[in-house]
Amino acid sequence: MGLRTKTALVIAATAAIVATLIGLLVHQRTAEEQRTNAARAADARLVEAATDYASGTDSGALVNPPALPAALRRTITDRPVRATFLQPADGSAPPVLWAATRSGRDILAIRRSYAPQARALASLDRVLVGSGATVTALGCALGVLAAAGAGRRITASARTAQRIADGDLTDRVRPTGKDEIARLGAAVNTMADALSARLEAERQVTADIAHELRTPVAGLVTAVGLLPPGRPAELVSGGVETLRTLVENVLEVARLDVPGVEQAQCEEILPSTLAHRAAALADEDIEIRIHRESVVTTDPRRVERILANLLTNAHRHGAPPVTLDVDGTTLHVRDHGPGFPTDLLTHGPQRFRTTPHAHTPGIGLGLTIVTGQARVLNARVTYENPPDGGALATLRLGAGVG
Repeated sequence: MGLRTKTALVIAATAAIVATLIGLLVHQRTAEEQRTNAARAADARLVEAATDYASGTDSGALVNPPALPAALRRTITDRPVRATFLQPADGSAPPVLWAATRSGRDILAIRRSYAPQARALASLDRVLVGSGATVTALGCALGVLAAAGAGRRITASARTAQRIADGDLTDRVRPTGKDEIARLGAAVNTMADALSARLEAERQVTADIAHELRTPVAGLVTAVGLLPPGRPAELVSGGVETLRTLVENVLEVARLDVPGVEQAQCEEILPSTLAHRAAALADEDIEIRIHRESVVTTDPRRVERILANLLTNAHRHGAPPVTLDVDGTTLHVRDHGPGFPTDLLTHGPQRFRTTPHAHTPGIGLGLTIVTGQARVLNARVTYENPPDGGALATLRLGAGVG
């Protein structure tokens, strides 16, 4: 149940409770006043009748009426008082108000129909029920309007926060008013500004460090080539190659992080061609299976980079056989290892984070580059662990052309 529905229900329930309490109070007070006034009038008429009866004139009162209610009869029999009694309706018989007293050995009684008062009270109850229903409906409508307005603002803030979490650090909430929701929107904007500034500073520092390292790393690569053949040269060469790859990858990630810097150079090409080129770049034992062909307009170099990184990741962190399936404009990279980590499936690739059980060391930027290149291509990469084991990465390119 959403916030709008809950708010509307709370306001409607509050209006209904208030209307019910007021209706009950008005009903009770009106019923008491009606009975009090009718009893006073009947008692006054009984006093006149008793005086006339004592003087021997026709009083118009009932003498020893057999229909006198037993409770009223006992009351005036036990002690000489005047008393009134409201006899409720019985089937088709309307309610009756009795007033009685003793005069010597006789009982004098006044009998008055209470139907007019009962009809007036029933009419009042109908008015109260109608008014209560109207108030409840108005409260529900006002609740829906109030909840809709607040809900739209909260939903807009939540969507903006989600887009910021997804990487769009330029999006901002447009707060209106000065209430708590407006302060929430302002807080989201402040958080986004601070996050954007921090990420930009970190990105700039990383890019600057990587850029400054390019020249000395290039010198190391040249120097390694001058070393005499042997085991020491192989160890130094491997370390320098890892460092060179790290620097190049960091620079690539830094460029991909800046919107608008990287632009796709698109052309029409078959995905199977891209699959074979990527397999050659990965330089691993890969089985390529073509299920269906569909020409696609995309940037071949970036697609090859994505596929090569996925294939390398599959060999490094998975287990053979590694397959690359082409199905129209969708390409699947599958291995049969332990599968993707839970953190990756939940939060996506994280830079400089590697799998602790990898067969070979890595620097944790391969899938980050995949994400950045896919964003430039307006493509989509998803990760999952199939039920029968292994890891499956899926690249979905744009619609086929021709």
